[in-house]
This record gives sequence, structure tokens and C-alpha cells, in this order.
Amino acid sequence: PRGAAGRRGSTTRGAFALRSSAARCARVGFGLAIALLACARCVAAVADPTGRDRCDAPIDGTGPGPATCDAGDAVATDADDRRLTGVSTTAEFLRDRYVVRFDDYRPIEAHYDALVRALGPPLNADDGVMGEPSTDDTPDDDDVGESGSTAPRTAPPTAPSDQPLERRGVRWRWVVRDNPATRKFPTDFAVIAVDDDEPEPTTVTTVTTAPTTKAPQTAPPTDGRARALLLLAAASGVRDARREQRLVRSLAWERADAPANDDGGADSGGADSGDVSRHGGGGGPSPGRLRTRPTIGMEPPGYAPDLDAGGLYHDDKEFGDSNEDEDGGTTDATTEGGTGRSLLAARHVVDAFDAAALWREGFSGKGVKTGVFDTGVRADHPHFRKIKERTNWTHERTLNDGLGHGTFVAGVVASQDGECPGFAPDAEIHTFRVFTNDQVSYTSWFLDAFNYAIATEVNVINLSIGGPDYLDLPFVEKIDEIVANGIIMVSAIGNDGPLYGTLNNPADQLDVIGVGGVDYRDKIASFSSRGMSTHELPHGYGRVKPDVVAYGRDVMGSKIAGGCRSLSGTSVASPVVAGAVTLLASVVPIERRWKVLNPGVMKQALVEGADVIPGGPMIYEQGAGKLNLHASREILRDYAPRASLVPGRLDFTACPYMWPHCRQALYHGAMPFMFNATVVNGMGLTGWLEAAPVWTPGGYEIEGDDGDDGIRSDDLGKHLDVRFEFSDVLWPYSGYLAFYARVKKSASGLEGVASGVITFTVLSPPGPDETTLRRSTVRVPVKFQVIKTPPREKRVLWSQYHSVRYPPGYVPRDNLDAKNDILDWHGDHPHTNYHGMYDALRDKGYFLEILGSPLTCFDAARYGALMLVDAEEEYSEAEVKKLRDDVVLRGLGVFVVGDWYNVKQMESMRFFDDNTHSHWTPVTGGANVPALNDLLKPFGFAFGDRILHGAATLNGQAVAIASGANIARVPAGAFVHKGFVADKAPKGG
Repeated sequence: PRGAAGRRGSTTRGAFALRSSAARCARVGFGLAIALLACARCVAAVADPTGRDRCDAPIDGTGPGPATCDAGDAVATDADDRRLTGVSTTAEFLRDRYVVRFDDYRPIEAHYDALVRALGPPLNADDGVMGEPSTDDTPDDDDVGESGSTAPRTAPPTAPSDQPLERRGVRWRWVVRDNPATRKFPTDFAVIAVDDDEPEPTTVTTVTTAPTTKAPQTAPPTDGRARALLLLAAASGVRDARREQRLVRSLAWERADAPANDDGGADSGGADSGDVSRHGGGGGPSPGRLRTRPTIGMEPPGYAPDLDAGGLYHDDKEFGDSNEDEDGGTTDATTEGGTGRSLLAARHVVDAFDAAALWREGFSGKGVKTGVFDTGVRADHPHFRKIKERTNWTHERTLNDGLGHGTFVAGVVASQDGECPGFAPDAEIHTFRVFTNDQVSYTSWFLDAFNYAIATEVNVINLSIGGPDYLDLPFVEKIDEIVANGIIMVSAIGNDGPLYGTLNNPADQLDVIGVGGVDYRDKIASFSSRGMSTHELPHGYGRVKPDVVAYGRDVMGSKIAGGCRSLSGTSVASPVVAGAVTLLASVVPIERRWKVLNPGVMKQALVEGADVIPGGPMIYEQGAGKLNLHASREILRDYAPRASLVPGRLDFTACPYMWPHCRQALYHGAMPFMFNATVVNGMGLTGWLEAAPVWTPGGYEIEGDDGDDGIRSDDLGKHLDVRFEFSDVLWPYSGYLAFYARVKKSASGLEGVASGVITFTVLSPPGPDETTLRRSTVRVPVKFQVIKTPPREKRVLWSQYHSVRYPPGYVPRDNLDAKNDILDWHGDHPHTNYHGMYDALRDKGYFLEILGSPLTCFDAARYGALMLVDAEEEYSEAEVKKLRDDVVLRGLGVFVVGDWYNVKQMESMRFFDDNTHSHWTPVTGGANVPALNDLLKPFGFAFGDRILHGAATLNGQAVAIASGANIARVPAGAFVHKGFVADKAPKGG
């Protein structure tokens, strides 16, 4: 299908049609929840989500202000006297809170008036919600002259209410956003709170709806929020309205001198059990962790790098800070004989990339404006030369960093300290405090901060944040807008490794430079998330991410008030690249810097200059490879505007780098080979392909193993049928190009190398002082291995079409023991979380093909078996009938994995969310067993509702069973293997 490999790709198909005995799907459009990505050594822990936001205050002016919440008090200690023992995350939707987006940027007052016209005056109109800021909106003493945060407004309203409440169409409140973006510049959105309950249940509310010729006019819905959405949809200038989401991050700290059973008290970042204001009220927790692995934190005193992990080792005296062990002694972070120190001559991460060579040439980030979206930084921090501006977008009235993460990230970019230097010490640092000290953030805070970054013309942004939800359009599309304004966006790929299919948003977006982590031995860090992207499944194929990798383990950075410490995570690798980008930007002469540089150009410089790490990491782990600062500089030195493809060279025979593609050759009759590449347009913001790409067999140099040019007279490239799909418009600065390859019948009995070249031309509007279209022709060499068509008994077909994952629904993990990551969001694909099964089948000589269409769309005579693994989608009657015929008439084998399905268990995972006023229930179990039983009914098989855990032996081999379904019925004469394992299904389930 058109666009199957596109920017957002395919999303889950329609509503889930589950059996009546199962809980119905809660069609919840999970919004954005932001998570800081940091220390990969933290231990996940489940904690009570209440009581963490003690400095939180309603931002609509309806409640009292916060208590004393100066982050510069006791909390700004960098956790020097505490040990990180655990961390938990709670993501939840705000009660009836909506982000209303408009078509145009206008003063906030104009959007207020538009909403009043659409919905009537708000309930808090008489509170002065659109007046001048109150005198209470004052930053801390040390923050005078810098930008403050959200506070109630008290002056007379713009549009006072002249109607009694019972005559108003919708009960809603205006949510005040008193921040630099709304005070100084136009905005493109508003935030409102809509009540669901009417003040008088017996009152009939009259709502006037716009006439339409498309369908008869019907009575408006009685639900307040549904009615509000209906009115907003009909309002002039309103783009859409989407729920806002809130994220709560919590660290569990333990004081270094505390007893073992001491939880560390209620320091900032810990779990405070007190009752608190909840940014608009109420709300239970989400069903679990809806965000990336919660791994923020600093290495505590006494921490020594793991020598086996390839950390950066140093002497305590060198860094001026001894590491004390629990007995008060000193721990030397080296092995006996000094082997640890000899692992790397470089002392700092900047030395590892030889940034000093550019410093000696006079380049140090001068004139480049870099934004750090994090937890802020102190104005008088001794490590920074140019903290140009600090802004606060939270409800806390401080600009300081009370946690340490924002200071560390900013230090990696621009510290001038000799013990933990940054890449670009002369850069202009703009800090955007978008997380509170309790690690709370909201979508609207980010949207306002992004708008301010655009208005103030920031050049580079680092986002050490992420999560698996790529369907929160206000955030996702704002990222596109950021890039469209020429801002280079760098973001952490996530800390959900070593699992595959765990890419975090926004780093997984086409236009963002997604950064993974490696250690100082150039090994992929175990915590680093890896590809492929899962937006495009089940019809298409994911893209390569991360874009590049950089050092992210045991990196030294700045403490809150001075001094240095180490930290690990992709949130460390991200500012390493952001700092390098800032330094590289300063290399281009200022008079032509921003005429040449744009997000597309910088991505080209980074990925084309990167060094592929040999001997192990695969393309979906390392992307283009490890950052090479000097190679990227050379690309920028003589850069001429052009387009390119990422990856720029496609040798699908090169293992292990091109795994999984190099593990299985092409052959006639197979499902189409699919690959999804990214077109990067360095010529301008927008562009397009002049014509469809062309496949030219052979005729282009591809280096062979023996050093020859790879061109052979018996090249099979002419026997390939190659077809393309691509973006209609390349915006901003990029698009997708997917190609499908099949072996023609003419090569069904042939074996050998098939090579060729993909050629396409990109056009862009003229540049400054130009009158003709810019044009760039891209040629990409491609190489495959072709073999004879395998026999039927060696060909296995994997059904991907019936796999459903988060987002957009509450789809639980197959293994119920995975309590800290209960969402099934890894793609359920042989090349993501089932890569081990894929490799095992290939090792046994089987050929695995992937079906991204219904079961009616394949020829069973070609395959020995069909695999149905982790299937959540329903099967149509046509599919049930065809599979029966395929098995009975065509001899097809069927391999089915039945994960758990227990209604009582699903009901136990159900909760009432008083933010959305709805029940959230898993849309299915680990598998949709009722649907599978319908499919298997013609054969006399059925799964039961037990939840099995344990180990069994099958043909002498141990088999681990985690949350598996039992076999409840088999036909007469079937062979059944029995094992004695635990049944963890709820009693009476």
C-alpha cells in the first residue's frame, strides 16, 4: 500500500473486534509522556505514584499557589550524600485537559476569544484568566531578569460571562500559560479543561451546531467533553484538540550513611507520601510504565566503573575526587596491574574524539546557540562561559537545577572545566527547564518551549528524553516544525536495550538525529535501544535507527554547583553528539554558516563521516557507526548542497553489519524483500523526486572481498524485479524511499551475486540569489546474494498481519512477569523482539518469510509451515476457511504459540482513570486466544485460560514457559507433550 514505508507508516487497523467475554478495547489515544534517559545502572522499582508532585499547583488559577519550592535549597546537592536505589515512572492523562491546536500563530488573547465564540465563556472567566500577570509571578532572587514560569493571572477577563451557567454549551476552563512564549510571541495552541458533569442534571443544554449538507443534523451528544470536541471541530481556525499527558518520574535515593532499611527520606526525586495538588486534580496511575525505561540518575559516591563494560578509567587524584567505599576506603577504578587504565589513552570524552584539534584551530562553538531541554542550570555555575538565557516552563518558580541532570547534559555540550570539559565551551547555552525537580512534565510545556526556541532562533537542540509513543501528534508534529525552522535536533534513542524494536520517540523520527550509546571499547552499550522502527508494521518495514552512536557509558560531566561526576545512558551519548554538532557548526565561517548548514546537511555530515564499528554491531544497533568528528568536519569543509540516501551503500551480503538481511539470500517465489531508507535533502527545506527511482543492473563498482570491483559477467542483477515507493514531498529536509525486490522466474535455478544501482534525482527550490531549481542525482550501489528456490519443507511463513502492539491501545506484554514494562510495543517481528527465533530457524536451515497481509494472500503450496506467534488481531471468515483448505487440501503445517488469555487476569489489570473518566482494560491478553480458537476449531484444537510458568522438557531439551496458555482440546490421535509447571491464573478465572 502507498505509504506503507512512510513517515508514520501504517497504524493499527481500525477497532479491535474482541470476543464479548473479553474486556472491550479502550480506544485511548495515548499522548506524549516525556522521560529523561540517563543512568543505565538504576534498578527499576514499583513505587506509589501519589505524593510526588508536592510543589505542583493548578495552572488555571483555581487553587492555592505552591508551597516554598526553591530548588536552590536542600535539594540542589547532586545527591552527593545519597545512593540511587530505585526509580519508577507513572504516566497519566490530565483530568479533562486538552491541547487545542490552531491553524495559525496568533496572540494568545485571539485564541481565547476564538474558544469563547466556539464554547461560550469559561467557568473561570470572572477570575481574570486573560489579564496581566500577577505580582506573584516573580522568579527567585538569583533569577531576576530571566524568564519565569506559569502563574495565575488576576486582572479582569477579556470576555466576561454574561450567561448563567446552565445556559452555557460546555463547562470548560481556560488554562493559563504565563511564560515567555505566550508573553512575547504569538502561539499556535491553547490548553483547556472540560468538565464532564453538568451542574444541573435535569437541565437540557442547547447547543447550536453548524449546518451540513453531508448528513442529516442529529442531536448533539450529552457528554460534555464529546460535545466540546464536536464544537471545536466545527470552529473556524481550530486544527484539532487532543488530550494532554503528564509524566511523573521518581528516583529512590538512599543516604550514604543511612541504614539499609532507610528509604532516604523525602528528598527531591524520592517518593513523598503526602497528599498533593495534581496539576489540575486527581488521577490514578497508568496501567504501568508507558514510557521508556526509567533510568535517570547519577552514579553515587563509591561507584567504580565496570571494567568489563569498557568504562573510562581514571585516577582519583587526577579528577580531584576520591571514591570512597562503604568502609570509608578508596576504590581505584582499575584492574590489577593497571590494565583498566590502558584500555584507553583518552582522559575525557572530548579527547576520545580529539576535539582539542579543532580548538587549536580556533573553533570552540562560538556564535552557535544550543538549547538544552532538561532540568535547568545555575546562572553562576563555574563550568560555563556563556549561559545566554535560562527559561522555566514548569510551575516551579525557579530556574535552577535541583536534580543534576540538566547541568550534566549542558556540561557535556559546553563545560570549560578542565576535569570534565565539553565540546563547545564558547557556545551560547540556552537552558529550557521543562522538568520539575520531581521530574514532572507536560506536553504543553514542551510545545511552549519549542515555540520559544523557534522564535529566538536557537540553532541546535538536545533532547535527552524519549518514549515509545509516536502517535502524540502535537509533540511529533512540533518536532517536524522545529526542524523545518532550521534547528538541528539531537535526541537519545532510549535506554530499553538490549531488546530490539525499542526505539524511542522523537529520536526515531526521520528528521531527528537519533543517538545510541557505546562504551569505550566500542561495544554497543547494553542499555542502548535498537531498531528497527515499528511505525511501518505490519504492512511495511522499519527504518534504520539510531543514526549514529557515541560514547554513553561512564562519561564525565558537571555537577550542580561545580565539580565532576560520571553518568551513563543514551541521554549522555545524545549531548556528546549535540556538543559535537555545536562544535562542527562553528567550523563553518559565520558569514555563510546558516546559509550552508541545515538539519539535512548536518545529518549528512554525521552519518557519512561515521565509522562503522567492525566485527559485531548490526546496522539496527549502530546505525551509520560511531561519531567521527574530524571526518564530519572534512565533509562540511567543502560541502556543496546535495541530496543523499541513508544508508548510502547497501551491501546485503555483508554480515554481521547488515543483519538480518545478510542472513537470508533472495530466491524466486519468496515474499518481496523490503528495505526502508531515508532520503536526506541538504539542498533545502523542501524537495521532491523528479521521477521514480530507476534500478540499473550491474555496471557499478562494489568492492569485493578480494579487492576486485565486484562486477561480474554472470551478475544476476538483471534477474531482479525492483520497485519503489517514496515520499511525494521531502519535508522537512527528508523523506522515505522504500524498495521491494523479487527474483524473476528466469533465475529460479540460478545462484550468485545480484548487484545494481538505484538512481534518482532530487529537486529543490532555488537557494539565495539563485533562479533555477537545485538538482542532485543520487546513485546508491546495491548487492544481494541469490540462491535457488529452497524446497517447500524448508520454507516457513511468519504471519505479521495479526500482531497488534502499543500504541494506540493498552496491549499487555506476553510475559506477565515483566512488571516494569507491561506494554507490548516492540513490534513482535522476527527482526525485533523475535530475532532470536529468526536466527535459530536460519541456523537450522529454514528460510523465514514475512506476511504483512491477511492469510488469504499467500500460496500455501510454497510453504511447509505457517507461524502464528503472539497474534492479537481477529481472523476473518475467509481466513478461517482458507487455512482449513490449506491444511487439509495442500498439506500446510501450522505452528501456533498461545500466550496467556484470562479474562479475570485482564480484569485485574483494569483500572478506572479519573483523568479520562474511563476504564482502561487490556484489549487482549498476551494473545487473542478466542480468535485463535476460532481459527483452529476446524482442526479440533483449542487453548485454555490457564497462565503457565515454569520449565518443561521436550525431546530432551529444556523449554522455558512464561505466561503461556494451556492446550485445552486436541483431536483424537494427537500427540501431546506433558509438562508439570505452575498455573498462575487468578483463582476462579
